Amino acid sequence: MGSDRDWIDEAVRKVEADANRSADTHLLTFPLPPGFEGLDLYVKDESTHPTGSLKHRLARSLFLYALCNGWIREGTTVVEASSGSTAVSEAYFARMLGLPFVAVMPARTSLEKIALIEFQGGRCHLVDDPSHVYDESRRLAADLGGHYMDQFTYAERATDWRGNNNIAESIFGQLASERHPVPRWIVVGAGTGGTSATIGRYLRYRRFDTRLCVVDPENSAFLPAWSAADPSVTTARGSRIEGIGRQRGEPSFVGGVVDRMIGVPDAASIAAARYATKRLGRPVGGSTGTNLWGVFALLDSLRGSTGSVVTLLCDGGERYARTYYDDEWLRAAGLDLGPYTETLERFDRTGEWV
Repeated sequence: MGSDRDWIDEAVRKVEADANRSADTHLLTFPLPPGFEGLDLYVKDESTHPTGSLKHRLARSLFLYALCNGWIREGTTVVEASSGSTAVSEAYFARMLGLPFVAVMPARTSLEKIALIEFQGGRCHLVDDPSHVYDESRRLAADLGGHYMDQFTYAERATDWRGNNNIAESIFGQLASERHPVPRWIVVGAGTGGTSATIGRYLRYRRFDTRLCVVDPENSAFLPAWSAADPSVTTARGSRIEGIGRQRGEPSFVGGVVDRMIGVPDAASIAAARYATKRLGRPVGGSTGTNLWGVFALLDSLRGSTGSVVTLLCDGGERYARTYYDDEWLRAAGLDLGPYTETLERFDRTGEWV
């Protein structure tokens, strides 16, 4: 028993040390068009984490939660259901601790993400139907005598929403010297629901007047489930915007902390990601585009007022070179960016949003 506890103590130290070595992510200003002079838009660049995405925070919290619960011990095979980025980050921590890692993912996950998981020493187990990743993960973990991390259940409870340098506390700390330090809105997507739960709870705990908006891609169950106040709602197809959107309302999604939801077409998400890449000078992923499409709609409703809005740059666009940034892939997927690109170009020139 002593040696097992010694291993867990050392594992927790290693994970905590990684947090100490990683500087906080940058809060970038996003240039706005004419007509929004009293408003500021900030984008928190989560792509600067060691594993390149917002999911680095989640993976660290999930490993600490599992270690401190005694679910992961020396030699435990860690299994996760993921659309890619969480698996990249969890593979990183598993390798740090010398543990085998298996990612159960939809077969259409980008090849770039698969390569990143394998680079971190993980193994990818692909399934054709995205809705089967949960059961397949449980089966694999049982067969291997391992632990199913289950981000979709534990994301909302693994992170300390009261503080301890969570993403919400980081945002408000970085805004402290800005002209509008308490934002009118924070806009995020939902994959597990852990980020929106953490931010929404923190806003209420600290009694900030900030409102939380969750954007949701087409074919995702989060928006219809939230609108109907019915967490049992499901959809027939999976999301094409990797990292966000699910076919069911996940246990970690806490609808009670969400003030507004906005549905975003997939073509709009990708058009906005390409637009953001030009405006920021760095490629961004599709979920960042989903965030920004929702942000621009909110900004239109705030026209003529003052304040700030914050959203997330979830990961880099390099992971989607063969999908969202490949015109052939878009044609094969039946995605026409034209109308949404025109809307964004008009917005950029005139500030008009339709």
